[in-house]
Amino acid sequence: MKKVMIVDDEIGIRENIRNSVQWEKEGFHYCGDAPDGELALPLIEEWAPDILITDIKMPFMNGLELASIIRAQKPHIKIIIMSGHDEFSYAQEAIRLGVTEYCLKPVSATELLQILHEVSQKMDEEEQRLTSLTMTKEKLLADLCGGLIGTSDAIDSAKKLSLSLSAKFYTIVIMDIRPHDDSQNSELLLNKTLRILEECCSVDVELLSYIRSRTERVLLLKSSSENRIMAYLEQLRGQIRLDLEQQFNCSVVIGIGSHQERLQGIHVSYLEADEDKYITRLTQQNKASLREIHLDEKMNILLDRSRFLEFLKIGDPYLRDSFVQEFAAPLQSIDWNSSSYGVYLLNDLTLESFRLANQIFRMGADPDENIRSLQQMIRGITSWEACTRYLCELLDQLWQRRAASSGKYSDVIDQVKAYVSGQYNNEQVSLKSISAHVRISPSHLSKIFSQETGQTITEYLTQVRIGKAKELLKTTSNKTFEIAFKVGYNDPHYFSNIFKKTTGFTPKEYRTRGAVVPDESSVDMRKEPMYE
Repeated sequence: MKKVMIVDDEIGIRENIRNSVQWEKEGFHYCGDAPDGELALPLIEEWAPDILITDIKMPFMNGLELASIIRAQKPHIKIIIMSGHDEFSYAQEAIRLGVTEYCLKPVSATELLQILHEVSQKMDEEEQRLTSLTMTKEKLLADLCGGLIGTSDAIDSAKKLSLSLSAKFYTIVIMDIRPHDDSQNSELLLNKTLRILEECCSVDVELLSYIRSRTERVLLLKSSSENRIMAYLEQLRGQIRLDLEQQFNCSVVIGIGSHQERLQGIHVSYLEADEDKYITRLTQQNKASLREIHLDEKMNILLDRSRFLEFLKIGDPYLRDSFVQEFAAPLQSIDWNSSSYGVYLLNDLTLESFRLANQIFRMGADPDENIRSLQQMIRGITSWEACTRYLCELLDQLWQRRAASSGKYSDVIDQVKAYVSGQYNNEQVSLKSISAHVRISPSHLSKIFSQETGQTITEYLTQVRIGKAKELLKTTSNKTFEIAFKVGYNDPHYFSNIFKKTTGFTPKEYRTRGAVVPDESSVDMRKEPMYE
């Protein structure tokens, strides 16, 4: 809702304008008036109007002088000059000062409202153009990955950027590329490697990307074929990664998310890729340490990791003890008190198990917290018997997550919805405050909610707020700015934009369509006042 201020030295004109226009009904907020430009300046500073209507000929400081100061200090304010002087020189000066509209007295309520709505529309169009200019491909991709933009807005923004987002399948990859030589330029390295990544893509896989940090690039792979994406990912983890490391003398850590069929699923894939990257980095660091210990201690112990992972997926908990005893038999030769070899073997197995569990159990807890807890348990192992107890504990923990994954999230989703239902009118409600309430990290809560509902939390919060606003518009005579405040928006103009974007109608149009609230303050246009 745009704020309007009047500056005119005739009190009768100010009162007529103030009392004869149904401001809130027309989508405006009348913030006040002043008798001349000099007295208007501090009020403009205080009230911050969006539209200023001013007469030209006034004492102390006339309208053109006021317009000149406003254009210099607050160029975003739209100025409507209203004058009884039908002289071309005034119009010329007004145009030179960048005045939005110039109208001659007498002006009727209908004419004034038409001008106000035209100015308001121009402001909306300017805001949209500004948004389209500030929305870049990189920001759009980052917003999609972060779950900060809805499907319709994403498609609309992509269209303005001449960017095609349409595809059957989407997958996010996060690449952390770090030069071994500190003198290398990290950003230049990210750009060089991107060219190779794009060249290796088949014609059926399109790659969009943005830089997330000094060493990280996020890739969005989209294709009509899931198999084509999988083939590219296999190359990426294998030969492409090795080629990049050799050619550019760098280390490459890759995190890969799940394949998704909807734009909103990109957010889920992104969170999974971030988790996978974290586990991959830990795995690579552990393997490097394992190689060093293997060379120093000349250990030659082989563990059938694939067998353990298979048992994790489909094994019978009743056979757990016997399986672990047999699986861990090769570790009996380790002196746990003097050698670190067993610790690194178990750490490696734990990370592989976590990677698998993240993929098939849809784990909702923070992997960092879980892995650190398990690593602490590993460091406390001093005997083969303690080793077998740890492996049993590892299996139990991951199985518990497997068992809980089917019913666990419904309770979390219900808690989120109940919290939003009770707090939607609080402007401070956010993913952070909601995650604190349900005691789940923001990233994982975001992932869980998107997976289970097909919406981001931001979209759901907006849906609830707009739903409540629609109810209030149909059942009360509250002004638009009052409704905005009641549903959690302190900026009525922003609320109106969100409402129209969501419903296709302005709040006023929606209320009129509903025809539920009587129009108690309609203007009898046969007795329309003239502002002279």
